[in-house]
Amino acid sequence: MRVLGVDPGIANLGLAVVEGGGRKARLLFSEVVTTASREPAEARVGRLFTRTRQVLDAYRPEAVALEAQYFYRQNERAFQVGWGVGAVLAAASLAGRPVFAYGPMQIKKALVGAGRAEKSQVAFMLRALLDGPLPSSNHATDAIAVALTHLAQPPQTRDEFRL
Repeated sequence: MRVLGVDPGIANLGLAVVEGGGRKARLLFSEVVTTASREPAEARVGRLFTRTRQVLDAYRPEAVALEAQYFYRQNERAFQVGWGVGAVLAAASLAGRPVFAYGPMQIKKALVGAGRAEKSQVAFMLRALLDGPLPSSNHATDAIAVALTHLAQPPQTRDEFRL
C-alpha cells in the first residue's frame, strides 16, 4: 500500500509518500511546503492545495493520512492550521482518495508502542522502519510518521476523517 502522510500547517506543510506493509516500508518522497505570513491567505492555501494535488497525481497513493492537531486555547492558530487541512482535504477529494487522521498519541503508540514516547524514540523507529536516513525537517518526519501509522493499522480499524 502507498500512503501520503501529511503534517498539516499553513506556514509549513509536511508531505511524505511511504510504501509498504507490515514492519518494512520505503520512503518514496518527502517535502515541506512553506508559505510566508506576508502572503495573502488565498495564495498560501492555493500553494498548499496545488502542491498536495501534484504529489497525489505523481505518486497515486491509495490513502491520505493526516496528523490530527489539537489546540487548547489557541483559536487563531487552530484556524490557520485548518487552512492547511482544508487544502489537503480538497486535493484528496479531487483525487478521489480517502483521508484518515491520527493523533500524536496514536502515532507514538503505533510506532513505539507507548503513547507518551519521546521524539527521539519515534525518530529511532522511523530510521529502523525505513532503513535509511530521515529528512532534517520535523515537519517531513512527522508526515512520514503519520503515513507509517496508517500502514500499521489493520484495515478494519481505520476510520475515515470526519469533522
